[in-house]
Amino acid sequence: QREESTMPTAEELRTKKQLYYGHVRVGQDLPTYVIGPMTTTHLFRWSAAIENWHRIHYDQDFAVYHEGLPNVLGQGSWKQSVMPQYLKDLSLPDGWAWKVSFQHRAMIVPGDTLTCWAKVTNVYEKEGLGFVEMETGMKNQDDIETCPGSGTIVLPIKGGRPVPYPFVPPKE
Repeated sequence: QREESTMPTAEELRTKKQLYYGHVRVGQDLPTYVIGPMTTTHLFRWSAAIENWHRIHYDQDFAVYHEGLPNVLGQGSWKQSVMPQYLKDLSLPDGWAWKVSFQHRAMIVPGDTLTCWAKVTNVYEKEGLGFVEMETGMKNQDDIETCPGSGTIVLPIKGGRPVPYPFVPPKE
């Protein structure tokens, strides 16, 4: 059973308790983030912020009647910003989101509620740091995976050395 939560506020991140390497196990579901429901205003603000003026992201008539889409679409770049943020927030305050990769598999449209999730697939220690590999994703309210992927976070080992900032990967 996954623990569900909304995306944390800045205050919650400032006071977040550290997740330590010793607290995670292979097969463990990490806390989720629930985002949404998405609105056309939210999608338009993202388009404006990144200067993506493709009309499928903010002009509903164009998206539906010209392009044949179900509605305006959420941008892939938005997902590209949320997934690393999710991993970063899991590892705060003293860990490091090291790697993330994912694919865009399904459209995001206004009204969607999205859940970012992670499941631990491997844990290992190297150079006194705890590495946590995971399967990740972003599912919509219909349990459709919109953004499957993987990631690695680096967590401190309780009583061990701090994770360096900025993070320097260990030698292979």
